[in-house]
Amino acid sequence: MIQNIKIHNNNFNLHPSGAIFWQNKKMLLIADVHLGKVSHFRKHGAPVPAKAAFENLEKLTEISNYFQPETICFLGDLFHSKLNEEWQDFEKWVEYIKAEIILISGNHDIIPKYLYEDLGIKVFDELLLDGFHLTHHPTEIKGTFNFSGHIHPGVRMRGVGRQYLRFACFYKSENQLILPAFGNFTGKHILKPSESDEVFAIVEGEVICVSK
Repeated sequence: MIQNIKIHNNNFNLHPSGAIFWQNKKMLLIADVHLGKVSHFRKHGAPVPAKAAFENLEKLTEISNYFQPETICFLGDLFHSKLNEEWQDFEKWVEYIKAEIILISGNHDIIPKYLYEDLGIKVFDELLLDGFHLTHHPTEIKGTFNFSGHIHPGVRMRGVGRQYLRFACFYKSENQLILPAFGNFTGKHILKPSESDEVFAIVEGEVICVSK
């Protein structure tokens, strides 16, 4: 189930994949995919299944086919580290996707900018569109609403009995929304929301508002 929210008279769809579709701009917002992370860890001896490297691209393809965006904007940490074998798979994915692709640079995006530009991908440090500020790190600028990633937000919820469960979430405050990590091989940073914050947890393929 998708959650629909409105911010400054613009409509946004919060998708269980962790992506947001900005209806007014026909733009897909995605944070922290961390392509190449699986290959990076396998290279250093971590017992990570090789198939995990393809799951992120499959997930990107599914969400792109579902929303048919005109633009896909990655909010940083698209690729985890240096070039590795997953870059070739990413090149093929870019050829398949018809949408314009934008990358907002994150702290893990150390691959040379020209390699993205050679694929037709525009790279920015930040982007301001109609009062919405797109960044990797959460950033507050007066008079704008910020979409960002980086933190990999999660929420801890009490289940039946005394056990606690952790879920990735969209974390919204008054002038900011932090997206969950899109990548399947990423952790969660558990946040403690205030009474005014809105939290949308991703639970079993659904986006559920769990705010008080």
